[in-house]
Amino acid sequence: MDQIVNKSLLNATCDASEEAIAVLNPATEEIVAYIPSIPTTEIIALIEKSKQAQKLWQAKPAAERSAVLKRWYDLMIENADDLARIMTIEQGKPFAESKGEVNYGASFLQWFAEEGKRTYGEVIPAPAGNKRMMTIRQPVGVAAAITPWNFPIAMITRKAGPALAAGCSFIVKPANQTPLSAYATAELAYQAGLPRDLLIVVNNHSSVAVGDIFCSHDDIKKLSFTGSTQVGRHLVKQCADTIKRTSMELGGNAPFIVFDDADIDEAVKGAIASKFRNAGQTCVCANRFYVQDGVYEEFVEKFIKAVAELKVGNGLEDGVTIGPLVDAKAKESVLGYISNAVEQGASVAFGGESLDGLFVAPTVLTNVTQEMDIVQTELFGPVAPVIRFSQDQELVEKANDTIYGLASYFYTGSIARAFHIAEQLEYGMVGINEGLISTEVAPFGGVKQSGFGREGAKQGIDEYLNIKYMCFGGL
Repeated sequence: MDQIVNKSLLNATCDASEEAIAVLNPATEEIVAYIPSIPTTEIIALIEKSKQAQKLWQAKPAAERSAVLKRWYDLMIENADDLARIMTIEQGKPFAESKGEVNYGASFLQWFAEEGKRTYGEVIPAPAGNKRMMTIRQPVGVAAAITPWNFPIAMITRKAGPALAAGCSFIVKPANQTPLSAYATAELAYQAGLPRDLLIVVNNHSSVAVGDIFCSHDDIKKLSFTGSTQVGRHLVKQCADTIKRTSMELGGNAPFIVFDDADIDEAVKGAIASKFRNAGQTCVCANRFYVQDGVYEEFVEKFIKAVAELKVGNGLEDGVTIGPLVDAKAKESVLGYISNAVEQGASVAFGGESLDGLFVAPTVLTNVTQEMDIVQTELFGPVAPVIRFSQDQELVEKANDTIYGLASYFYTGSIARAFHIAEQLEYGMVGINEGLISTEVAPFGGVKQSGFGREGAKQGIDEYLNIKYMCFGGL
């Protein structure tokens, strides 16, 4: 393994003890490392160090900050194979997907290295001749983030990139299931020249305890969270006491819609890519499939055939396209959704089995109706419930019948229908004849109870900047 990445793991890991956090390989259920649980008192001390480092970082020219981010990007690309191997070992996704995430995560560093040089203010026409008015944009200060296990690198760089480019310091609490990816990514940042107090990784047995500190500490001016809607609600309430800037990327329940004028072969390809990436453990993956009467049988037949070609196994093995679920609780939850749907009248058209270890066979359910519990929840697993519909307006009402509003997808051959449906769907992101929509150049985020704020694109850096208005009088 590359010396740079290997060094990060040596620095991060520790011997087994009551305080240590065990990191498991979900494909084998073996412990691959122990990492230290940092005491809360030490985390508070690290926040003070971060505050001091931020003041120095803010004073540097934007071009200098940009150069560091570009070097960090280069190192991630150079070490992509090793980073991907670490990710697959601790998270479970197939190696090809892990490497894709490394490249995706690195892209935010490259993007915001440039955007950081474009945090322009403006000159405002004054109402009186003896005044001049202008605005500037300044970093919020110390930014903190809590990131999930399903994208253990990209969810860090998507937040750290704009924060650091804007002149903020950044403290991140990665998921306890996937800390090694975080430490390896941070080590490359240090190798790129980023001071260690500017990018701090903290882990503790209690995510709640770390969240309490992040939300209540006066020196943390911004909190970004990616995770469940339930936890997001709690964090927003906690941040209210310090009137902290927040951005929330929360749960999803994405509809995937196939109209009768769609290219069915393309729709099936998009469905496979959207649903079964990361074993269905993504917030933007297709969660429920709506197929119009005229193409229902054709789509289901071709979809099942494509699902049958997926290979389940250890993500480090050649040809594997579906890895394990992240832990036993996740597997139990997914199997519970399948069982409950069958009890409510759904049919298992393909799959449905519990496989050895933490694996679940990719599954297609038919005879699903809108009222079933499986339609109203975020599955986070390789299960595709398929629902038949007739009329467009009926479809729109069903697709919007959820508290979530993150991503949505539909396939149609009509440009008129494309605009009509896209505008009516109550989601922050819409994929039209496309199953993969995430990119660093477009704003990522949701509406309703899927959260607020945007990541990526030119909007992403705004989350880490304050606008200051300056009025010059007596001129």
